[in-house]
Amino acid sequence: MQYRKMPGSKDQLSILGFGIMRMPLDDKQNINEPEALKLMRYAYDNGVNYFDTAWPYHNEQSEPLVGKFLKTVDRTKVFLATKLPTWLVKTREDMDVYLDKQLERLQTDYIDYYLLHALTGKRWKELKKLGAIDFLEKAKAAGKIRHIGFSFHDKYPAFKYIIDCYQWEFCQIQHNYFDIRREAGTRGLQYAAGKGIGIIVMEPLLGGKLAGEIPVEADRVWNKSRHRWTPAERALRFVWNYPQVQLVLSGMSSMEQVIENIRTASQAKADSLSPQELKLYGKVRKIYLGKMVVRCSGCGYCLPCPSKVAIPWALGIYNDAHIFGDRKRHQREYSFFIPDDRKADKCTKCGACLPKCPQKIDIPAELEKVTDYFAKN
Repeated sequence: MQYRKMPGSKDQLSILGFGIMRMPLDDKQNINEPEALKLMRYAYDNGVNYFDTAWPYHNEQSEPLVGKFLKTVDRTKVFLATKLPTWLVKTREDMDVYLDKQLERLQTDYIDYYLLHALTGKRWKELKKLGAIDFLEKAKAAGKIRHIGFSFHDKYPAFKYIIDCYQWEFCQIQHNYFDIRREAGTRGLQYAAGKGIGIIVMEPLLGGKLAGEIPVEADRVWNKSRHRWTPAERALRFVWNYPQVQLVLSGMSSMEQVIENIRTASQAKADSLSPQELKLYGKVRKIYLGKMVVRCSGCGYCLPCPSKVAIPWALGIYNDAHIFGDRKRHQREYSFFIPDDRKADKCTKCGACLPKCPQKIDIPAELEKVTDYFAKN
């Protein structure tokens, strides 16, 4: 295992972190605890020292599982991360209540890396008004948390705004070779690192999509590489190539995945990909993007929608279903991540979005296709 130092801290983090969000399940769709604890213990015994959980993971079963795991290892050798469920917070007092409940669930006196979960620009403004900064600083002063950060799901301008609002110690962003411009993107990664903020990357495999079946055209490109890496290894190496990234999270769910990722984490170096190799990543990215059926860039200029339709997100999931050739999976994502009152079928064809779209997309017509596509059995 290799380690990288978190800026402003003595912490040496394993470059591979274990995301406790895709654990093996039993017949009732609950966490298979014996198997899950076995995976976590193997990772710990092989050098993984960062374990990441959150309030909602696995229907709130993740934090209690991690609490049980912590009782089986040396707590001082583990860097524990969890997150404040920001969408549930209504008052300043709620923040303390949730943190104390998390400490109880995790059976520990402190959390090493505490994040405000899934920040958007709007949610950060709301939390700031409620006293989030006061909460974080008092919790740190009391020894309940060691490092203050946030995870992010919004556009780059919102990311820059949040970064500039406070002296964050670290941030957690989505990044992979397909998503270099989505959300914070490469630009956000570099901006935060330039301010001395630690970088933790989530979704290096895009929820496993980059580790799945590879299109024939992409396979031809990878065959030009002198490296015979697996799809998962290629994706992880791309993110570890950034020297600014301290740690990459992987939501591993099988021993095979844990073993492969640990092996890769023992070999991948920063700045190790040659210019020729990086060009191959770019070519594969273009192949995936060429499979887009709607030329939506996700800029959000079409918003706000008078009917509150989540236009960029609906079109984005629709595109991903075609890019990765998996309608059933993205049908579940569409159902889970987009509220019913914001789905594509709520479009009234008012046309308010049409003059605002830089790509000149016939958005109402495309939303109708989205509805029909995900309505299929």
